[in-house]
Amino acid sequence: MAKGFRFGVGVTRVRSLESLQEAARRAEDLGFDVMHVPDHLGGPAPFPVMTAIALAAPALRVGTFVVNSAFYRPALLARDVGALHELSEGRFELGLGTGYVKEEFDAAGLRFPSAGERVDHLRDTCEYMAEHLPDVPIMIAGNGDRVLRIAARWANIIGLTGGDRPAEPGDDPLAERIGFVRDAAGERFDELELNVAITAMPVDDSGAPDLAIARRSLPGLTDEQLLRHPGVLSGSTDEIAERLRGYRDTYGISYVIVQARHVEAFGKVIALLK
Repeated sequence: MAKGFRFGVGVTRVRSLESLQEAARRAEDLGFDVMHVPDHLGGPAPFPVMTAIALAAPALRVGTFVVNSAFYRPALLARDVGALHELSEGRFELGLGTGYVKEEFDAAGLRFPSAGERVDHLRDTCEYMAEHLPDVPIMIAGNGDRVLRIAARWANIIGLTGGDRPAEPGDDPLAERIGFVRDAAGERFDELELNVAITAMPVDDSGAPDLAIARRSLPGLTDEQLLRHPGVLSGSTDEIAERLRGYRDTYGISYVIVQARHVEAFGKVIALLK
């Protein structure tokens, strides 16, 4: 049986408490289920921002997309996670990542661990959270084998990047990664919620997405290749809704996250899918 759709929107900038809470209530009205905050130096502090959102919009869940787990000792992170879990009355989802921006570690005065060390720390953080805060859902987003194995073992939600290479004829990088997760998760697979984050979609009637974010995150792909990427949506509202139905029917992806700039346009898509 297909899972019901869920929809999230990311918050990357906070101008004021009033504007943040108005945005949360608007997302709630449009049918979004979750508001996410990333974890980057120079951006909003995730836990205070999520607390403000949770208090303003009682039907919304809140989450991190994603915490730079290498910044935190598991016990200290668990203290903040537990507090927000209580203040939001159980509406918090903990998104975890390895951390990847060396300049942020330098700015924080922290050693930048190797890729292997960061993945090991992600695993240790998941184990700690599962033991001490088992009621908090864990989301892990990634593409590499080691990260996806950890996600298959510990996560409730897995964020799929859609692959980092162009899909050649007969090739489906997204299906390959989902197959990898299925094999790694075994009997757990049917319990998992699969997610994709949308980096570009139309915000007007042109049907054409702004590819600026997608170009930065996938610099090796041409614009034509980006338009075929699972994280990029194009076309009319009806066509986008149909494509997302295809994601669910073909891949089992039922949880879709968009950017703050997409919220109004994507609200029309939600109306067709819920």
